Amino acid sequence: MRTLPETILYHGKQLPEGGILTPKEFLHLGSRAAVDQAFSRLARAGLLIRVARGLYVAPVVTESETRAPAVAKTVSSLAQKTQETITSCGAQAASALGLIQHKPIREVFLTNGRGRTLKLNGAEVEVLHVPKWMLLLNATLPGAVIRALAWLGEANVNIALKTLRERLCPDDWKNLRAVWYLLPSWMVQAIGTEMPRTT
Repeated sequence: MRTLPETILYHGKQLPEGGILTPKEFLHLGSRAAVDQAFSRLARAGLLIRVARGLYVAPVVTESETRAPAVAKTVSSLAQKTQETITSCGAQAASALGLIQHKPIREVFLTNGRGRTLKLNGAEVEVLHVPKWMLLLNATLPGAVIRALAWLGEANVNIALKTLRERLCPDDWKNLRAVWYLLPSWMVQAIGTEMPRTT
């Protein structure tokens, strides 16, 4: 029969890379104090990585190295675990869409859940709580457009949309139009100006 720490480690190894472990999942095996102590000891020993309060991941172990799981996989696992929407931030969206030339240095994600700071690979990853409209259409191209425009701001929205005008297909424009009543008025006006007349 496995001990509590062995059970935690076994469960962690069954998860895909970046899979989130929480002490709450193991309260049926011991008191809260005992479970918390087991997680703390495993983290101190390097067998688990504490990415935030009450959130742990197993390191990725290969023949050549032991490393933290990929940020994107950890964030995706967190979204599944918490049933929250978590997606890339406006700066990352603007970079991916070609609206800015540089790639953001810091990794930032947006969520409709609680804001958190994750610690992975010695760096901090921000997960920021934002209004629901900034997460509309989620991980689609029109969703990225909304987040990019929100980050660029009202002063730059018209220039950005002129750049995007030919990149968005009719369905993308339709998807934007379907939710634009939920967007800030300045964004609606700008989208309406650039929207092809056929949509």
